[in-house]
Amino acid sequence: MGLDMYVTAKRYLWESGDSNDKDIANAIGKLFPEMTGYRTKQVEMEVMYWRKANAIHRWFVDNVQDGVDECQESYLSVDNLRELRDVCEEVLKDPDSAPTLLPAQSGFFFGGTEYNEGYFDDVNRTLNWLNDLLVKNVLNDDHKQWEFYYQASW
Repeated sequence: MGLDMYVTAKRYLWESGDSNDKDIANAIGKLFPEMTGYRTKQVEMEVMYWRKANAIHRWFVDNVQDGVDECQESYLSVDNLRELRDVCEEVLKDPDSAPTLLPAQSGFFFGGTEYNEGYFDDVNRTLNWLNDLLVKNVLNDDHKQWEFYYQASW
C-alpha cells in the first residue's frame, strides 16, 4: 500500500464530425474485434505517475481539489499544469523555498516528509513530465481536445 498518483489525459472522439477522430475510433476498434459494433468514445492516456510524492499530492489537493482529499478524480486546467510547472522550477532553483512553495505532507502510507534527494527527484521528474507535455504541444491552445485529470489512491 502507498500513495499512488496519476495524471491522465482524455480525449473524446467525435466520430460524426471529425474524420480524423473517426479514423482513430476505427483503428482502435480493429484492435478489439470482440467489440465490433460498439462505439469507441474516448481515448485515455496516463501521462504522469508518482508513488509517495506527497508534496506533489498536497499541491493538487490544495490548488485543484479545494482541500478535499478523498481519492476523487479531479479536472486539471492547462493553467493548473503550468502553475505546477512554475512551482517546480522555482523549488529547483531555490531549494530553501521547498517548505513554503511545495510543502511535504505526512499521511498514512504517504512516504517521508524530508526535503532530501527523493523529494527533489520527484519535483524534477514532475517538471520534466510537464515540460515534455509542453514540447509535444499537448498543453497548447491547438490541442484543447485533451482534458487532464488528477487522481490519487492509497
